[in-house]
Amino acid sequence: MASKKTTLLLHILFFLSMLSEILITKANTTNSTNADLNQGWGCIEGERKALLQFKHGLIDPYSQLSSWFSVECCKWTGVDCKNKTGNVVKIDLRNGCDFPRLLGGEISDSLLDLKHLNYLDLSFNDFKGIQIPDFLGSFERLRYLNLSYASFGGMIPPHLGNLSHLCYLDLHGGGYYNSPAMQAFLRNLVTLDLSDNNIIGSEGIGLVNGLSICCNNSLEELHLGYNGLGGQLPDSLGSFNNLRSLDLRYNSFDGPLPNSIQHLTNLESLYLTRNSITGPIPMGIGNMLRMRRLDLSFNLMNGTIPKSIGQLRELTELILDANSWEGVVSKIHFNNLTKLEFLSLHLLPKKQPFRFHVRPEWIPPFSLKYIDISNCDVSPMLPSWLRTQKRLWNIILKNVGISDTILEWLWKLDIDWLDLSKNQLYGKLPNSLSFSSTAYFGDLSFNRLVGRLPCSFNVTLLFLGNNLLSSPIPSNIGDSSSLEVLHVSGNLLNGSIPASIDKIKYLSVIDLSNNQLSGPIPKKWNNLNQLYAIDLSKNKLSGGISSWMCSISFLSHLILGENNLTREHSSCLQNCTELHSLDLRNNRFSSEIPEWIGERMPSLLQLRLRGNMLIGGIPVQLCHLSHLHILDLAINNLSEPIPQCLGDLIALTSVVRPKKFQFME
Repeated sequence: MASKKTTLLLHILFFLSMLSEILITKANTTNSTNADLNQGWGCIEGERKALLQFKHGLIDPYSQLSSWFSVECCKWTGVDCKNKTGNVVKIDLRNGCDFPRLLGGEISDSLLDLKHLNYLDLSFNDFKGIQIPDFLGSFERLRYLNLSYASFGGMIPPHLGNLSHLCYLDLHGGGYYNSPAMQAFLRNLVTLDLSDNNIIGSEGIGLVNGLSICCNNSLEELHLGYNGLGGQLPDSLGSFNNLRSLDLRYNSFDGPLPNSIQHLTNLESLYLTRNSITGPIPMGIGNMLRMRRLDLSFNLMNGTIPKSIGQLRELTELILDANSWEGVVSKIHFNNLTKLEFLSLHLLPKKQPFRFHVRPEWIPPFSLKYIDISNCDVSPMLPSWLRTQKRLWNIILKNVGISDTILEWLWKLDIDWLDLSKNQLYGKLPNSLSFSSTAYFGDLSFNRLVGRLPCSFNVTLLFLGNNLLSSPIPSNIGDSSSLEVLHVSGNLLNGSIPASIDKIKYLSVIDLSNNQLSGPIPKKWNNLNQLYAIDLSKNKLSGGISSWMCSISFLSHLILGENNLTREHSSCLQNCTELHSLDLRNNRFSSEIPEWIGERMPSLLQLRLRGNMLIGGIPVQLCHLSHLHILDLAINNLSEPIPQCLGDLIALTSVVRPKKFQFME
């Protein structure tokens, strides 16, 4: 028995010994691995000194490089080293957008001692317009270089063309004024971003031609947008077989799209908006089967939209705004676009006949989030297929010939933005105008809507102008606390202006003009501190100017013309020192023109006092209004000579002369 116990004990001791050895070995292996991952071989002293010299040349107001002092440079902020050898391979000092920790100063050539550096990012810093150092073209192993929005300036150094291993080059947002012929050496580029600079003329054409020859079909992203590039896009554009994203927006490219563009069969994004491209969409567009985002808006293109566009099964965004399209778009154009989410055909106002024609019972294959079809013929009926679009948050059907009543289902859509303006919609609005909980914009102006103004709204910007709405403004309109813009001009609203508007504390624009409102302007709108523009013109308002108008610091436009207002309290307007427009024409003001208009309103652009009973002369203080564009003092009882100094107001584009006097030149 004792022998068995001894044997068992020996087995246990042997097992514990083996387990201990395994754990020790595993711990050593783990420590070795961690040390390897954390550059455990240590920082190379020569490279550490190079980094410290680089730091010495920088301006670091927020101590972003406060960790750059220890012996172990591989643990410094923004520095990564190579496993096993400890060589510095990456410097990433990109400034985060959450807090401005901008670096500046000079870039030391001590970085050349980092022989293994393959990644350098200094983007979103502020180097005060200094030139990109030429020596950056000497990093033989550099594969990634990002200097975007770092406030470098001047010319893009041609030496960057020596970076033969470079795959990623981002210089966008630098204000550089040319792109030298460095592309012949950039044979391995995958991404090139030169957007938002000052590169102009035909340099972009040369760049495209050069890259098409040398890049070994490696290029996947080419961004040249927001420059001043011009000329006709070359056929060589079709040589980039692996190109996935092409961004040429906001340039001056002209002429037709090259037919070779159909060979870009891997292209997923094409942005050509805001150029001067002419001609039709190439028929071969249907070959670009991976296309997801296509934006040809704001060009000079014409012709019909090819049916082959319906073959782009991956398409999620189709933006063809502001061109001169003709013909018809029908369901054939959309039959295969099952992934379409964003559709925009906001055309120029009916320069060419164009129709968006689908049958009322059509059920689209897609589920849109955004639709904008404007200035073309859609249908006399409100498209019922919109009811099938459960993800819609934006509907714009502006000036599309709809002559229909607004059906109840429209108010049940969970949308944030609705624009049905400039149609022939008729009928009454509901008592409560509400959409989604985040509704922002509603525009039903220029229609034939009748009845009462709704009592409440849950939108932020509301435009109901130029309809046939009548009756008084609801007394509880102040309950619509989310309103920031209320625009109901050009209706038949009558009665007085309700005092409850004072409750809409975020209101910035109120336009009640061209109605039949009467009575005084409310005297206690003291909570409307955000008002920017007030237009109560072309009504039958009486009394004086309420003193609360004079306490709004942001007030820029005060339009009270064509009423029956008198001088009462008008002197308080001298507190409106930020006014750009003051319109009191065709009222019953009978005093002299106040001198304080010229002394207290330095930003005034328009001054309209025509058609009152003003007396005396024109104060010379008006000559201080150096920004004044329009001065209208006609049809008053002014009797003194016109100050010659008015001729010095070079900003004036329109001077309406007072009756009986000629402008003194």
